[in-house]
Amino acid sequence: MDTPQQPSGQDGYWYGPDPEHPKARAVLDAVRSYRAAETLVRRRIQDAMGMNENDLLAMRCLMQARQAGGSLGPKDLSRLLGISTASTTALIDRLERGGYVRRRARPNDRRAWEIVPTDTSDTDVRQTVGDMHQRMMQAAAELSPQEAEIVISFMDRLRSALEDPSPDPGQG
Repeated sequence: MDTPQQPSGQDGYWYGPDPEHPKARAVLDAVRSYRAAETLVRRRIQDAMGMNENDLLAMRCLMQARQAGGSLGPKDLSRLLGISTASTTALIDRLERGGYVRRRARPNDRRAWEIVPTDTSDTDVRQTVGDMHQRMMQAAAELSPQEAEIVISFMDRLRSALEDPSPDPGQG
């Protein structure tokens, strides 16, 4: 699958160049290009593993919890993914049928369930995304400490700009 190309005659975002900030558009175009590539990779991973976006996000949350020495229950997944409890149940059922997770009683409260990735799912995920993660880690490792600080600072500011509630465009 190829990276989407810009339609002929169009040159970036839906806004024009900013003479006061000539590099800003190039930076945002680079971010957009990265996001497009990341979206394509996510789709390939989803296709390879037979999962949808929420399935893959759930697996990431479950594997991170296990790596940190903990576990997640259905309510935790529902909250983390921002989906209803009914959707969470369907998601867990789907992942369980696929052999990616299993339900088990929590050791400290046998009335509550925790959802844990299977050993097979851990291996499958690592085989599917491992090479890509290594290449991304290498690209980040090649940054000088100063470059890394600049990238981190920029990404934090960009995230903050997206999270900052803006006025409703329909009002005004």
